[in-house]
Amino acid sequence: MSLYKVKENKLEAIERTTFASQRLKERDDLQKMLKNQPEIVDPEILIVSEEFGDWEDSRRRIDLLGVHKDGSLIVVELKRTEDGGFMDLQSLRYAAMISTLTFEKLIPIYSRYLQANNRNEDATNNLLKHLEWNDPDEKSFANEVKIILISDEFSKELTTTVLWLNDCGIDIRCIRALPYVNNGEVLIDVQTIIPIP
Repeated sequence: MSLYKVKENKLEAIERTTFASQRLKERDDLQKMLKNQPEIVDPEILIVSEEFGDWEDSRRRIDLLGVHKDGSLIVVELKRTEDGGFMDLQSLRYAAMISTLTFEKLIPIYSRYLQANNRNEDATNNLLKHLEWNDPDEKSFANEVKIILISDEFSKELTTTVLWLNDCGIDIRCIRALPYVNNGEVLIDVQTIIPIP
C-alpha cells in the first residue's frame, strides 16, 4: 500500500522511506514521541515509566510501561527494524516480569518517571484520576498485562505468533508505523494490523 496526494486530477505516490535513513532513532525519537502522545496508539493509556527495568539479575528494559483505564498494565515495545525482530518473545518476557506489579509498588516507579520528566505532579492522584477510582483497589489492578508492538513491518513468523497468542487469551496488538517523505517532511502512517481492523 502507498500514500498518495491528489495533484492535478491525478494520484501521486508519496515516497516510502525508513526510520534509519531519516535518522529517526528508536529510543531518542520514536519512544519520546509516543511517550508524549500515547493516544496515538491507545487513547486509554497512561505512560508510567520509560526504559523500565526494576528487576534483579536482568538488564532488560521495557521501552514504555503504561496503565490502561481498565487497570491493566501495558508493555509497549518499539522496533525500527523492517520485520519486528524478536519483539514478540521479548515482550512476553516483560509481561511475565511485571505481572506481579501492584498499585502500591507502581507509585514510586511512576513518581520517578514524573520527576525525570520534570513534571511536578502527584503519582497517586494521577493514577487514581486515570483509573477513575476514589481509592486504590489492588483486587482490580493489574489483573491482565496487555502488549502493544510497534514496528514499520512485522514478519510472518511474528504475526502468526501474535495471532495464536491472541487466540490463547493474551492481548497483543501489532501497530505498523510506516515512514514517508513528502516535500522534505517526514510523515508516519500509524495503523493497527492486529487485531485485524
